[in-house]
Amino acid sequence: MKKLLSAQQLRFGLVGIGNTVVDLVGYTVLFALGTPLVIANLISTTMGMALSFTLNRSFTFRAAGGGAVRQIVLFVLVTGIGLWVIQPLVIMLTRDLFAGLPEMLAIAAPKLAGICVALVWNYVLYSRLVFRPVEEPAKEPVHD
Repeated sequence: MKKLLSAQQLRFGLVGIGNTVVDLVGYTVLFALGTPLVIANLISTTMGMALSFTLNRSFTFRAAGGGAVRQIVLFVLVTGIGLWVIQPLVIMLTRDLFAGLPEMLAIAAPKLAGICVALVWNYVLYSRLVFRPVEEPAKEPVHD
């Protein structure tokens, strides 16, 4: 019987739960303090981003030996698109769907929808691009 999720996907999920808690709590607190939604999202997602890179690199994908500069650049690019393009679009597109809910739920629900869409985006690109195992170059045959 095939497993529903791989060990790597489970680790990604655990890291994601931690990042999501940091992101969602920061977002909600910032909004409660009067910060506009999109600005609150920018700040809260940035807080989770540093934690995400560190844990995904060392724990989820175990890619700490790969080129750190390359990984950071790709991580920021992939994560930035997920956080600052995909999530805000989903928030804006789904906000009216949740307008009848109590205020805090009406604020959190579109954010959670954005997180779900970005989650798939991130896993696919982290595993296939950002933290993919570095292929060892072919060794030249030794001729005597």
